[in-house]
Amino acid sequence: MDTPRLAAITTAAAAVLGLVLFAPRTLAQTPAAPAPMDMPSSGKPPLSPPAEAATTVEGRDVKVTYSAPSMRGRKIMGGLVPYDKVWRTGANAATTFYTEDTLKVGDLTVKAGTYTLYTLPAAPGTPWKLIVNKQTGQWGTVYTESMDLGRTPMQSNTLATPQETMTISFENRKKSECELHIRWETTDVWVKLEPPPTEMMFIPKKHSTTATSTPPPTP
Repeated sequence: MDTPRLAAITTAAAAVLGLVLFAPRTLAQTPAAPAPMDMPSSGKPPLSPPAEAATTVEGRDVKVTYSAPSMRGRKIMGGLVPYDKVWRTGANAATTFYTEDTLKVGDLTVKAGTYTLYTLPAAPGTPWKLIVNKQTGQWGTVYTESMDLGRTPMQSNTLATPQETMTISFENRKKSECELHIRWETTDVWVKLEPPPTEMMFIPKKHSTTATSTPPPTP
């Protein structure tokens, strides 16, 4: 092979090698494998599965969304759930309360919207308090007292046998009222839900009395 032709082949080979060595690494942009926390679960059910309770009061929707923890051999009231300290009243994300219309919750007037529910547990003989809080979307352990709509006392009963998994339910339902119950271990606390007194409900604006009307035809 003559020298000029050999030189041309050598130059071309060097150019190709340069492209390979210095080309952008497009493979580095391939999505990486998910981190361990993003991996699919093992298929086991969550320790505190999501739950929901729903009803209607005067035809308007009322709903509570929460996660339901279980005893699993632990002492709950006065142990896992201390007395006189605000409790998330569930597990995982904050427990939410939705009402389609203004509602009387215990002695609180709650306007239509979504809220977070907490409770203030108390030793036997002292009433619990239900806390309706205006902050939403937070984790259950986040509590901002300045966002409270208010607190209302709860009624209480003692269950004959311990209840393994916490539940929130609407019971003793009637057209215009029901009871919101929270049960766990041997504790059953509840508060009444009903429409507010008529004078407290929103009243539509009246039509103006100054509007002109078509005069009667002239005889």
